[in-house]
Amino acid sequence: MLSYQHAYHAGNLADLHKHALLSVMLDYLTRKDKPLSYLETHGGRGLYDLSDASAVKTGEAAQGIQRPEVAGWFKPDHPYARAITKTREAHGPDAYPGSPLIAATLLREIDSLQVCELHPQEYQALFPVMKRHARLHNKDGLEMAVAMTPPTPRRGLIMIDPSWEVKTDYTAIPKLIDKLVTRWNVGIIALWYPVLENRAQAGMVARLVGQYPEALSHEVRFPPAREGHGMIGSGMFIINPPFGLDGEAKRLTKLFNTL
Repeated sequence: MLSYQHAYHAGNLADLHKHALLSVMLDYLTRKDKPLSYLETHGGRGLYDLSDASAVKTGEAAQGIQRPEVAGWFKPDHPYARAITKTREAHGPDAYPGSPLIAATLLREIDSLQVCELHPQEYQALFPVMKRHARLHNKDGLEMAVAMTPPTPRRGLIMIDPSWEVKTDYTAIPKLIDKLVTRWNVGIIALWYPVLENRAQAGMVARLVGQYPEALSHEVRFPPAREGHGMIGSGMFIINPPFGLDGEAKRLTKLFNTL
């Protein structure tokens, strides 16, 4: 299935959770004067316009990063805020960076980026945004994840962020993660998943937590974007989490609990 387009959801509360943790991880990794690899399985467009009709239609950005009190959760020196500021300086006040552009903004010349996106329209939009920064693949990211690992340099992070349109993803992705851990045991493996009212994700999360008890498993809850919307939260499962990431996760939990 190739119906999902993230433009309708960019800048929502799930993005805020996912991108805040991602930014902190990338910031930590770049503190060492050693190159790193960033890999992503589902890049989307890379850059979004929150004034676009698709974003306005759902109102999810207005409930997320455009909400004044939520935007205030991040001081100007927070890496997530820095990535948004740089994006808006380059592309206008309504611009919002997807995770590939966040990575390109926070990483350095010595670092390596590879990004996959299978959806033809999304890839067409991604290419001009990221062509100067990354090696791009118009291919299935879950299939490419194994081919891309272990990367060179071996130090680094892979972001797995599927649309979850395919229901078998909940059983297939833990098996994929097992392969990635075997191939790249030093890599940071980060998985985003929706927390759904019907608990479709629960079995997958239990399997991952049981298999990788030392990983960081973090979920936040928030009100549904609209009546009947099944997503009631956002989850990140991170193998080999960088030092101190649990502190940011706890901070986010307290902030989301105020919604």
